Amino acid sequence: MNRDFWKGKKVFLTGHTGFKGAWLSLWLQDCGAIIKGYSLEPNTKPNLFGVASVDEGLESIFADIRDLDSLRKSMSEFSPEIVFHMAAQPLVRFSYKNPVDTYGTNVMGTVNLLESVRSCQSIKVVVNITTDKCYENKEWNWGYRENESLGGHDPYSNSKACSELVTSAYRNSFFNYKDSAKVASVRAGNVIGGGDWAKDRLIPDILKSFANKRPVALRSPFAIRPWQHVIEPLSGYLRLAEKLYNYGNEYVGAWNFGPMEDGVKTVSEIVEYLVQKWGDEAKWFHEEIDKPHEAELLKLDIAKARSLLKWEPRWGIYTALDKIIEWEKAYNNGQSMKTFTLKQIKEYEENIIDG
Repeated sequence: MNRDFWKGKKVFLTGHTGFKGAWLSLWLQDCGAIIKGYSLEPNTKPNLFGVASVDEGLESIFADIRDLDSLRKSMSEFSPEIVFHMAAQPLVRFSYKNPVDTYGTNVMGTVNLLESVRSCQSIKVVVNITTDKCYENKEWNWGYRENESLGGHDPYSNSKACSELVTSAYRNSFFNYKDSAKVASVRAGNVIGGGDWAKDRLIPDILKSFANKRPVALRSPFAIRPWQHVIEPLSGYLRLAEKLYNYGNEYVGAWNFGPMEDGVKTVSEIVEYLVQKWGDEAKWFHEEIDKPHEAELLKLDIAKARSLLKWEPRWGIYTALDKIIEWEKAYNNGQSMKTFTLKQIKEYEENIIDG
């Protein structure tokens, strides 16, 4: 990424208190961007937003993306040039219990975001962050491309497919003229990294079990996912936003940001590696219980990003897992997690370690 591009750029970021949002906020701050965040308060204790002092380098608004008037006012007062939309209900299992909240946040939240953009003339670029689960999953052995059918079996996945359709409709209807904002959507794989304490997410559950000296219970040990460190897709989002800003319509549309083939692993392979690295008699078992449907096989095709953006992953899966363990141990040792998180970002930028 081009750090100089971001210096002084005004960036409006929804979901800045979440895991990915906090990482992106720190990166943009370090590049000299002027940021306004709009999000609900963090919903876990601890959380990366707090432990890495993310709020020290931006203007932070705690509000609901479903409140159109509040969102529009907040965006208009800031007059940003670039918008990243990350605010979402991001959990599959939660969506089964709370489908109305999930659709309200993920679908109408996107509508509200794009409606707010329509009334803010300063905006040149919008990047809507969705998910790899937006595709109609046919359990294929090959990766989904950006032009594959959208779908989603569960309310979360389906709501993100709806968010993609909303984005496409608004782009075609309202952002299709010369001086309008350039709108793209991005779909990443299973994102992992230090500072994720979300419930029902694999890596946080593993590390919590390790810390409490309990065996890890796996619901779907043979499920295959495209695993990647959180820095990987964020680097793609930043690169795409710069291209949209400078070249416009050549880069609108949908983009996949997933790992290389070595990052496509079963859940059990991920856990086995972490068990070996952690030591201290860590172990796991298959918890065979009734559970709501979740995809067993999911891969992304990243040929478009590699070809047109010249973007590709820098860290292999085992480097990513090592980085998580390093982050966790630094946190447990009381280090400054803002400093340590930025240190890992710098290592990625400089490609010090290439797994």
